[in-house]
Amino acid sequence: MENKVVIITGGSSGIGKAMAIEFGSKGSKILITGRNKEELDKAVAEVRQKGITITGFQADVSREDDNRRMAEAALQAYGRIDILINNAGISMRALFEEVDLDVVKKVMDINFYGVLYATKYCLPEIKKNLGSVVGISSIAGYRGLPGRTGYSASKFALNGFLEVLRTELLKTGVHVLTACPGFTASNIRKRSLTKNGTAQGESPRNEEKMMSAEECARHIYNATRSRKRTLILTTQGKLAVFLNKWLPGFADKMVYNVMAKEANAPIK
Repeated sequence: MENKVVIITGGSSGIGKAMAIEFGSKGSKILITGRNKEELDKAVAEVRQKGITITGFQADVSREDDNRRMAEAALQAYGRIDILINNAGISMRALFEEVDLDVVKKVMDINFYGVLYATKYCLPEIKKNLGSVVGISSIAGYRGLPGRTGYSASKFALNGFLEVLRTELLKTGVHVLTACPGFTASNIRKRSLTKNGTAQGESPRNEEKMMSAEECARHIYNATRSRKRTLILTTQGKLAVFLNKWLPGFADKMVYNVMAKEANAPIK
């Protein structure tokens, strides 16, 4: 990974920032994006202090033109693009019958269309360099989670897109990785949208018992380096995917019961 140019969307915090440090510490040159300039600048300064070559670019992945300019900025800064890690994402928590559909659309615009836009503008360079496209999906892309309509739908769509892309690029030398973390400690649950689009504010789960963002980043780095096809993380995540495939009726009940135990769960 030395001297590889890695773009990480949504790199200001959580798994994104952890990946910037992980890839950067192995000699990669990093460009991260974020919507909030203050948080972006803070993350860039923190990563740079570790001796990592990094550039920040303020962008909203749900805007197509921001993604075009992001790719141009990476080429201007480093002259090439080797790896795109589609990490930017947002979650939501509300019953489908209660949620404002604009909330679902916002989640789809970021989690799904944001990946399409970024990949579209980075792919020519990635093909040229026989690089990698990485999608940070979720166990929710294999198993629908109650109360996460928009999130699960966006991740199912993402998994389908990555599968198509991998197949279309089969003979080009481009690597496509679908990375599915389980529950990982990050800000995503605090920023998760409620039924009317406001931020949830507090995580409904015990973050301290989850996989750390740093451990998750190490797994994704290793999977990218070894050019794996799929990465499914955590014992709970692997079990959910297995049971949903082979015992779907049981998985319905199991997932319902697990999600109902969350603080202020929308299902009881």
